[in-house]
Amino acid sequence: MSAGGGTLGLAPHSGWAAAVLLGGSARQPRVIARERLELADECMPGSRQPYHALELQPLSEARRELARYESAAAERAASALRMLFARTGGARAAVILDSSGRTGGADLAAILASHALIHTADGNHFRAALEAALTGLAVPVTRIPQRELVARAAAALALREADLTAGVAALGRAAGVPWGADQKAAALAAWLLLA
Repeated sequence: MSAGGGTLGLAPHSGWAAAVLLGGSARQPRVIARERLELADECMPGSRQPYHALELQPLSEARRELARYESAAAERAASALRMLFARTGGARAAVILDSSGRTGGADLAAILASHALIHTADGNHFRAALEAALTGLAVPVTRIPQRELVARAAAALALREADLTAGVAALGRAAGVPWGADQKAAALAAWLLLA
């Protein structure tokens, strides 16, 4: 799948990710596709926020359930990306935006004991599923903290922040709605990869 010419930006959330695939060049990017990838299995209760769902379960049961959630998320991510790439010709590289929260290498017991870590773990659950799916599809993937995205893009593209904002807005006008904060972040991430 990596033979495609586009770059893919992914802004994950609990249960889904905004995906923007760009083509063209760093100076003239164009939107190839803009989609919402559904990563949670609606037939599996708790799959949108698996760590929240496991919070009160005994640890051994939580481990078993987490394995089920991980398998389901990985399958959904791989399926969603395969369908996207089948329609668009694939991607040569992808970036997944990371949150600022960290689990600090905490084990499952420590995560389930901390509501703050649970929130971070829920988000990382879907990031890991997307990363595994991209790797399985032979698409090189980079993870970038979202708080660093604008500075990195400005440096790589040699543009001021105002020019980045204007460029992302122009991509949105071409793509149509929805073009909210998630799509803008995913587009900027993909644009960074074009550089």
